Amino acid sequence: MARLGEILIARGAVTADDVAQALSSRQPGERLGETLVRLGVATPRDVARALAEQTGLKLADLRAQPPEKAALDAVPTRVVFKSRVVPLAREGARLRVATADPFCMAELDELRLITGLDVEPWLAPQDELDEAIHRLYGVGADALDRAVDEGVRAISDDDAEGDLDAQDDAALIQFVNRLLLDALQARASDIHVEPTQHELKVRYRVDGVLVPATLPRELKRFQAAIISRLKIMANLDIAEKRLPQDGRIRLKLQGREFDVRVSLIPMIHGEGVALRILDQGGGAALSLEQVGLSKGHADTMRKMLDAPHGIVLVTGPTGSGKSTTLYAGLRELDRETLKVITVEDPVEYRLDGVSQIQVRDKIGLSFSRGLRSILRHDPDVIMIGEIRDQETAEISVQSALTGHLVLSTLHTNDAAGAIPRLVDMGVEPYLVAATIEGLQAQRLLRRNCPECVVEGPPNEVDRAALEDLKLKLDRVRRGAGCEACQGRGYLGRTGVFEVIPVDDGLRELTTQGASAVRLRHYAREQGHGSLRDDGKRLVREGVTTPDEVARITRDD
Repeated sequence: MARLGEILIARGAVTADDVAQALSSRQPGERLGETLVRLGVATPRDVARALAEQTGLKLADLRAQPPEKAALDAVPTRVVFKSRVVPLAREGARLRVATADPFCMAELDELRLITGLDVEPWLAPQDELDEAIHRLYGVGADALDRAVDEGVRAISDDDAEGDLDAQDDAALIQFVNRLLLDALQARASDIHVEPTQHELKVRYRVDGVLVPATLPRELKRFQAAIISRLKIMANLDIAEKRLPQDGRIRLKLQGREFDVRVSLIPMIHGEGVALRILDQGGGAALSLEQVGLSKGHADTMRKMLDAPHGIVLVTGPTGSGKSTTLYAGLRELDRETLKVITVEDPVEYRLDGVSQIQVRDKIGLSFSRGLRSILRHDPDVIMIGEIRDQETAEISVQSALTGHLVLSTLHTNDAAGAIPRLVDMGVEPYLVAATIEGLQAQRLLRRNCPECVVEGPPNEVDRAALEDLKLKLDRVRRGAGCEACQGRGYLGRTGVFEVIPVDDGLRELTTQGASAVRLRHYAREQGHGSLRDDGKRLVREGVTTPDEVARITRDD
C-alpha cells in the first residue's frame, strides 16, 4: 500500500517539503492528512481522494447525493456524533456510511453491533462530513439526544415553582450555548424562538431577512426547559410565565464581546423569545464611508457635526443602523478637546474618549433624567440613544439652545418626517426651527456576495424591479449563490441614506407648521435625493440588486 504522503505528492496536491513539515509538526494522535489540512497545504478533498486511492474505498459526494431516510433512521444520533459518520443508504442488511477516517475500525465495529447491519464505509472530505451532520441533525442534536438518554425531564407550564431539574442539566445548557454560537457564526442580528402547537421554531435574522435555523426534530419536548435556560442566563424570573419580561445576556467569543437583549412574551402555545445580538466593538470602528454614506453625503454629515450647537437627527425603523451611523460620526469628532457624553438603552458600542450612560428604567434612570443630570457635567456633545417622549424632546431642544450639539435618533419613515414628529411630541415649531441643524434617514439593504457576483443582462425579476425604480440598465450585477453566502447571493449589508442640511427655507416652513409632504418636496427642490435615489446609485455601482432596492425603499 502506497503511503498517503507519496500519493499526495504524485497527485501534485502537496510537495515533499510540505509532507516533511507536516511529519515534524504532527500532534499526538493526529494523522498526516489532518496535519496537512491544519497547516493549510492540502484541502480536505485532496486528502479524501488520496485516502480513497490508498484504501480502495469509494468517494461519496455528500453535497450532490442526500442521504436516504431509511439510513438516517437506522443510526442513533449519538452514534453519528460520537463516530463522526453519516448514514448514506440502506439496502436490506447492508448500511452504507460516509467517514473521513478509513482506519476507524473500532467505531465501525460499534456501529455494526448497534445497528445489526453490515456496514460499508465510503470516504468523504472532513469539511463536507461536518457540514452534512450539521445540515441533517441540526444545532446541538447530540446534546439533546444525550438529554433523552440521561432521562432529563423537560419542565412544563404546570411544574412547581423553582423546579430546576431540566435547566441544570449539562446537556441542555450545552444545547443553548451551541444555539447562541451558531447564531453568532451565521452573523445573525436576531434570534426568534417561536412556539407553535406542534413544534418549536427558531429563526435567525441574517442581513435583515429571517431564515430558519437547522435544529433537531426533538426540540418541542424541551421547549419549556430551553426557554427557562434562557431566562436564567438573562437573570429573569423562571416562574413567571404569564407576563412579558426583558433582560440581557453577555457573551464572549474569540475575544469579542456581545450584548444580547432578551425579550419574552407569553403566547398561546408558550413563551416566545426574541434575542437581539449587539456586537460591542464591531460598529464603533467604522467610518462614515464604511457605514455606506457616499462621499457627498459623508461630507454633508461632517458639516452638520462641525456645528457648535443644535440638533442632528438620524431617523429610520428599528434595526436600520442608526446607532452605528451616530458612532461613526462620534469617531469624526476630536474627543481629546471635546467632552462627549451619551445616554443609551442599551449601550451598543464602546468608544474611547466618550462617557457612556446606560439607561435603567427599573431604578428610574430614564433618558430624560439622565439628560438632565449630564448637563451639569459641562458636555460639548450629547448623544441620546432615542427621543421617545415630550420630556426628552424638550430637554434636547433646551440643550441645543444653551450651546450643546445634540445627536439622537427618531423613528420616522424619512428625514423630513422628523420635524413634524417633534412638533407632535409637543415641541413648539419655532423652537424646532431654531435648533435643528441636520436630518438624515437611512435603511439597510443586502450587498451582493463578492465571492459569487456575476454581471449579465437583467432577468425577469431585475426587469420588473428596474421598471419600478424607473431605471434603465443593460447589465446588472447579482450574486449567483455560493458556499460563502449559503446560496443566497447576498453577503452583508450596507446603508442607503437621505441627508438634508437644514437651511433658512426649511426653518421658515417649520415655523409655519408645514407638513412632512411639503418639507419633503422642498428638500427635493433643493437637490437632496431620497433613499430610493441613493439605492439607485448602489445598483449602478453593482453593490446590490434592483429588487433589493425596490424591497427596501419606496417612491416619493
